[in-house]
Amino acid sequence: MRVFSMRKEATMATRSDRSRAPTETRGSRQRSADPYLDLDVIDSHAPRANQATIGSLALLAFLIDWWPLLAILAVQLFVGLRFGRRYCLPCLAYFELIQPRVGEGPIEDSRPPRFANQVGLVVLTAASVAHLVGLESIGWGFGLLVAALALLAAVTGFCVGCELYKLASRLRGSFGGTLQTIDAADLDIDLDEPVTVLFTHPLCTDCHQVERELRQRGTRLVGVDVKERPDLARKYGISVVPTVVWVEPNGSATLLPST
Repeated sequence: MRVFSMRKEATMATRSDRSRAPTETRGSRQRSADPYLDLDVIDSHAPRANQATIGSLALLAFLIDWWPLLAILAVQLFVGLRFGRRYCLPCLAYFELIQPRVGEGPIEDSRPPRFANQVGLVVLTAASVAHLVGLESIGWGFGLLVAALALLAAVTGFCVGCELYKLASRLRGSFGGTLQTIDAADLDIDLDEPVTVLFTHPLCTDCHQVERELRQRGTRLVGVDVKERPDLARKYGISVVPTVVWVEPNGSATLLPST
């Protein structure tokens, strides 16, 4: 159990991850991340496909004045969250019908879009309950809110729920006490000078981009693979990757922007 230098870590992580051959799709393309096994990451196009479906159907429910469709969407979100991606119908359609033809998109941390789905489930459930008790205006207000935010994410890639999750993660790290200091022993290095620590995942596209940018600046870099070291991710409250931390020789830590 140890943390490698970034270059060595990347090599070892790649070998370990690729010991299992890339998954074949039904088309001619291959996946670097298996959508049903690599659950800590996800093709970033899959949540957008899900959001496009949820947003379009929520808007349709309003246009045809049939609120039970909102309840159906809430049930579908619950089933997908509870039982996995194979039971999320828009995700299944993307992974089995669209991805094999257009190819895999950038791989991202799956926790922010999962949180966004949880928020959508809560709001759609509230909309359904409001309709059940006769509060139609409130019910349609919630339904249209889901439609607007889901379609915004699908069209532009800006996911409000995802950004709220990332903001909450940074606030927990900054003010929750977990990232105020980092123990040099955990990094297996001597903290004789400041160092930048990158919490990463071997399949994460943004993680590789951030690593390249930091290396181009000549940054002294240490990488922590959260897949190999989930204990350190838990210890320091790392709830999204990439996470970049500046560590002083005395161990004091400061979160840095990851983009």
